[in-house]
Amino acid sequence: MSVIIILLGASLLVALFFLAAFIWSVRNGQFEDNFSPAHRVLFETKPAETTCKSGNACTNTNCKSRICKHN
Repeated sequence: MSVIIILLGASLLVALFFLAAFIWSVRNGQFEDNFSPAHRVLFETKPAETTCKSGNACTNTNCKSRICKHN
């Protein structure tokens, strides 16, 4: 029966340690990342294509569709 009391005391100490660590991290701004990398991937823009769909290098800087009918 005394083992249960020792284990309860140890578990309460561990729980208090983690609570203190959580409070410390909140006060020091560890959770202030409003735009995390996990959400950043949802809003990334695709890189601009440098070649036309025909496979040739696009020389027209105003070409938005990259079909390049001007070649």
